[in-house]
Amino acid sequence: MLLSMQWLRDFVPYEGETQELGDRLTMLGLELEEIYNPFEAVAPIVVGHVVECERHPEAEKLSVCKVDVGDSELLEIVCGAPNVAQGINVPVAKVGTTMPGGLKIKKAKLRGIKSFGMICSESELELSDEHDGIMILPENLKPGQNFVEAMNLETTILDLGVTPNRADCLSMLGIAREAALAFNLPLTMPALNLVESGGNAADMLKINIDDPEFCPLYQARILEGATVKPAPNWMRHRLLSVGIRPISNIVDVTNYILFELGQPLHAFDRDLLKGDSIRVGHASEGLKFSTLDDQERILKDSDLLIWDAERPVALAGVMGGMNSEINKESKNVVLESAVFRPGTIRKTARRLSLPSEASYRFERGVDQNMNTFAMNRAAQLMSELSGAKVISGVAKSEPTPWQTRTHEYRHARCNSWLGLNLEPEFSKNAFTLMGLEVNDADADNWKVTTPSFRLDLEREADLYEEVARYFGMDKIPSILPRTDKTFDSKILSDTPYGFYRRLKNWGSGTGLHEAINYSFVGDDDLDLLGLPQEGRVKIANPLSEDQNVMRTAIAPGMLNTVRHNLAQGNTHIRIFEIAKQFEIDESSDTNTTEQTRIGMMLTGSRNSSEWPHEHGDADYLDVKGLVENLLCDLKLDISEVSLVEDHSYLEPCIKIVCGDDEVGIMGMVKPEIADKYHAKKEVWMADLNADLLRDKVMSHKIKFAPLPVFPPSRRDITVMASVSLRAETIKQAILGLRLPLLESVELVNLFVPEDQEDERNLSFRLTYRHGKKTLKDKEVDKEHNKVLAALEKALPIRL
Repeated sequence: MLLSMQWLRDFVPYEGETQELGDRLTMLGLELEEIYNPFEAVAPIVVGHVVECERHPEAEKLSVCKVDVGDSELLEIVCGAPNVAQGINVPVAKVGTTMPGGLKIKKAKLRGIKSFGMICSESELELSDEHDGIMILPENLKPGQNFVEAMNLETTILDLGVTPNRADCLSMLGIAREAALAFNLPLTMPALNLVESGGNAADMLKINIDDPEFCPLYQARILEGATVKPAPNWMRHRLLSVGIRPISNIVDVTNYILFELGQPLHAFDRDLLKGDSIRVGHASEGLKFSTLDDQERILKDSDLLIWDAERPVALAGVMGGMNSEINKESKNVVLESAVFRPGTIRKTARRLSLPSEASYRFERGVDQNMNTFAMNRAAQLMSELSGAKVISGVAKSEPTPWQTRTHEYRHARCNSWLGLNLEPEFSKNAFTLMGLEVNDADADNWKVTTPSFRLDLEREADLYEEVARYFGMDKIPSILPRTDKTFDSKILSDTPYGFYRRLKNWGSGTGLHEAINYSFVGDDDLDLLGLPQEGRVKIANPLSEDQNVMRTAIAPGMLNTVRHNLAQGNTHIRIFEIAKQFEIDESSDTNTTEQTRIGMMLTGSRNSSEWPHEHGDADYLDVKGLVENLLCDLKLDISEVSLVEDHSYLEPCIKIVCGDDEVGIMGMVKPEIADKYHAKKEVWMADLNADLLRDKVMSHKIKFAPLPVFPPSRRDITVMASVSLRAETIKQAILGLRLPLLESVELVNLFVPEDQEDERNLSFRLTYRHGKKTLKDKEVDKEHNKVLAALEKALPIRL
């Protein structure tokens, strides 16, 4: 929304700094985007007085003028305009001036006579399309006076960003209300002095509305005897300052009211309307209609039209029609003022790619109670500027009158939501200044009536926001939230949400980055991973063919995340995702079963490139370590890992079993699949059933044991064994002895001799501890020897 400071001061007596106004409006929700001078291009132009004007001796269409521009000497300027004459005031561009179109004025010689400047037309100053003659200025201006100052042109425009819910701020009046609120200024409405004469518009024009749902109000005034001509300079220049091209006095008034009061209006040539009736109704499918931009539009039956007795004459709320437009010969005018359903106007304007200032406001909602005032003010201005008579009365149909809206307001609750301690009088004063009516008979529960121009105030929470805006969003103190736990936190931890939050905290704590992907993927993604067609949940109205099914595995989304990161130059990728996968299940009420999974995916270097980290690439040990770390954090033990043959997208693929249940898989994404996602290095992945993990965690029985207070004693043993003998088998053989002093067994090293490819050396560290005393070496050696003897007897190894 472009705000003219001159125009604003018609409503509020603001005399402060422009930047301060912009800052305050920003804090009220109207973000200041730019401050600029709309007529900066004509700033060098000065007022000139033509002292002498004679015909050029060698050119009949040229005149040689001597022009007083306030300097000590008169400027000699050769001018080709037919209306140049002695004694008039004109805009002059002196030598060195750059014109709005980019032309730089230089000394010139025209047919042998030197010219030192240019007398300008409105077209050359880009004030209108008028180019038949020069612009003649008022007689009371002084030579040499700056043109912008002399013509009182606007020098300051604020470009404000208005959010879609604040339709009331799409006018000078609406922003004036906000300025009055910000600086506690009085608001003055434009004076209305409408003079009516003869007849009755209600008898001369009948209004019919087919469906009140789409048009709650339509009314019109009739003007007779208008003279269509250019609007006065003050109106034309104000419209130019906000980016509107002046057309004629009648049309310019409708645009002026649109920006001043926010009510779109439309003027019809009454002599071009058929019959004495106007109907608001829908188009027929395929109907062709030519709008004011001289384009033929093909309409749908959902488009709303304004009809005369025989044909459509306007596209409701969007644009008028060629067949009833105001032209230079128009004498009689029908002035339309209406309210239309926002959604209907928005759909029509979007589908036809026909945005307009009118549709922009109708799409967001207009003030139904302001409608009549806006129409009457427009009729008054048209009468004053064109000499037309305003016929008495109004042709009107209002099948759905405006219903006053009242909301409850609880001040204590408002303070609680905002984190403030405001007095009730503060809120009451804020509402009053905003034009809201307050009934505080019940001190704990007020009744607040909202005005018709505040369509965004729909519930009690909106009133809290208004209090916050008036207080100042920037003044609300920042307070850290309390971190102490409550009984509710324990209850929350037992919920699925609490468990998934725990998994997320684990993932972030291990240095993984959380990925969040869409729940829908493409059939091509699932086919690439070799996932079965059976069980896929099709999307009825997919956004695109790339997202036409619900994911049956989380791998496609994570691989797409890898591809996106690689495309952005990130080659050190360590991500996790907690998400649902979906499959068809006829036994379910929704015909779909959902299962929550936690996935981890690694590729690229093991560590970031900064020194002194090791620069090797991520491998199986990394993903295995993450899985073990997670299960350890959840207090779960891996009972078995085994190789899975012929997995569709992982090779190798390892099955992970906890207790009697398979909880997931881990392995390397097949290189041919990884290559499709632009991964040039190995991609390692783990995919675990988060729902099953939660069930196991929730079934835990908590046991307490005293912390050890005596030091441990450690012994290392190295076992020479066949490569086919798993390290886990040796570990379990040692733990299976159930020695009372043996606390833990860990694999610490692995070595494969170069000359023995079928044998390897495995080093284990055994920790011994007594709960009630410090162990002596003799006691540890006795237990350790039992381990050595048992291993040699139970397994095919050498020590």
